[in-house]
Amino acid sequence: MISRHEVTELLQAWESGDEEALSAVITAVYHELRAIAAAFMRQERPLHTLQATELVSEVYLRLIQQQRIPANREEFLAIAAHAMRRLLIDHARARLRQKRGGRQVRVPLDHVTRISEEQPERLLALDGALNRLGKVYPRESQVVVFRYFGGLKMEEIAGVLQTSRATVYRDVAFARAWLHRELSDSEDL
Repeated sequence: MISRHEVTELLQAWESGDEEALSAVITAVYHELRAIAAAFMRQERPLHTLQATELVSEVYLRLIQQQRIPANREEFLAIAAHAMRRLLIDHARARLRQKRGGRQVRVPLDHVTRISEEQPERLLALDGALNRLGKVYPRESQVVVFRYFGGLKMEEIAGVLQTSRATVYRDVAFARAWLHRELSDSEDL
């Protein structure tokens, strides 16, 4: 197993132009990426057209094109989790366009773990709320994405954001309340 320090060195090599370093990073953290992707896919319907392995592959393709290189393993995993979320949002938008033309729907935050491909409107409503939260409270929005979509532990989030665990806990509580209010304001589902 590769150490966190070695992953950081590989990321620095990637930043310096070593194209093969990204492949080495992916290999080193593949099991963690696969676990994050599996956590995302558990929130989707059982016969979703994407699978966890495909999600990791798509993230790899997006990371190759990335301009900003993560500084460490935790930040790399956080960026990968964000990319996975974006991929699933894009997939839901495409499905919604095919299905019925894209009307907006609100979803209670408590249902975040039950959002599926069968209800892309709910995923898009949550994504819109997270984007609005991110404009006003960017760190709190990142915490939600890392925790609920990326499956990162509170300690890992604190490491990525270079803050304390207590701050991460407060951010989660605040963001949940903010999103609950935002998603409950217009329509109860």
